[in-house]
Amino acid sequence: MSGKVVLPGGEKVPALGIGTWMMGERAAARKDETESVRLGVELGLRLVDTAEMYGEGACESFLGEVLAGLRDKVFLVSKVYPQNASRAGVVAACERSLKRLKTDHLDLYLLHWRGGVPLAETVIGFEHLKSQGKIRHWGVSNFDTDDMLELWDTPGGDACAVNQVLYNLTRRGPEFDLLPWLEENEVPLMAYSPIEQGRIKTAGVLAEIAAKHGVKPFQVALAWVLRSPNNIVIPKASRPEHMRENAGARDIRLDADDFAALDKAFPPPGRKRALEML
Repeated sequence: MSGKVVLPGGEKVPALGIGTWMMGERAAARKDETESVRLGVELGLRLVDTAEMYGEGACESFLGEVLAGLRDKVFLVSKVYPQNASRAGVVAACERSLKRLKTDHLDLYLLHWRGGVPLAETVIGFEHLKSQGKIRHWGVSNFDTDDMLELWDTPGGDACAVNQVLYNLTRRGPEFDLLPWLEENEVPLMAYSPIEQGRIKTAGVLAEIAAKHGVKPFQVALAWVLRSPNNIVIPKASRPEHMRENAGARDIRLDADDFAALDKAFPPPGRKRALEML
């Protein structure tokens, strides 16, 4: 693994970043979450993902405080609600996110999922934000192959920089046709919930491979998603010790036997499945 993923246009971003869903919502967790995110940035996990949906802005406000003094070190990603993704709505939503995040620009702004607004309107809004310097790149989230094809048929739609989807060992559906399409069109996949929010089955094969490498099962699951140079991975870690473990997944080198054993335990899809969402 190079540790970097190349965006369309050539910019390199960290392959392993930080997810923040449900952060900043509980006062009791705030100290640990703050330390965890700041540690992650220190350890090189310098892509931070959030959304206006997370706590209805609470997560963005939390990050605005946590990233004080660190903003220039971070590739910052946020997402717009589909109902806010009209030509003018996306601009207004972005302004609100920027205010909460205490920054003058986003590095990447994503449409959170498909809604009723025509893609052409959203693309125009995104491109306007780019022209104003409010965002540097834009992309989508939870788009299946047919959605990507429709986006590519939309004027300016092929400027999409990333597609963020649910992808992990137990959710391998995207491998059937979405991942090959993204790779062919040089659009990175951003994998959210890469360890199924901690629910991935760690007994059995994952535990055996972890013991072989002297690491933890969750780290093996992360290393598996990181195996492709086209994949950006954004696990959440609410405590510093978990952030250190996530960072350690970058150093794991799975071999052919490991991949074969994981394929047997978590079979790849044999047919098309609708894209799953959390």
